[in-house]
Amino acid sequence: MALDSSIASRPAARTVGAGYLFGVPVGDLGWFATLLMSLASGFGSFFAATFCGIVGLLVYSMATHHTPDYTISYRLIGLPVGLLVLVCASVYLGSLWMRRMLRKA
Repeated sequence: MALDSSIASRPAARTVGAGYLFGVPVGDLGWFATLLMSLASGFGSFFAATFCGIVGLLVYSMATHHTPDYTISYRLIGLPVGLLVLVCASVYLGSLWMRRMLRKA
């Protein structure tokens, strides 16, 4: 049985290398997409950390029979995690974008 020439002639997909994260080509994003992805990851991590903080305070409340202040989950858990992820994502994606811009120049 012969191989289909169209399948054999196609180049392999690049999934490993500079600008790829879990197979997603994040190095090919423009400045607006870079900004949008950074903000989205920051917001997502803020909400995920806040949810985990609320669940943790709920478990603490059930174990100790004290009523904690649930604003702790926003101020002391969600906000620092969200800002940290926002800064890290902005630095990473911004450096990929700058590297691509400098390569073109």
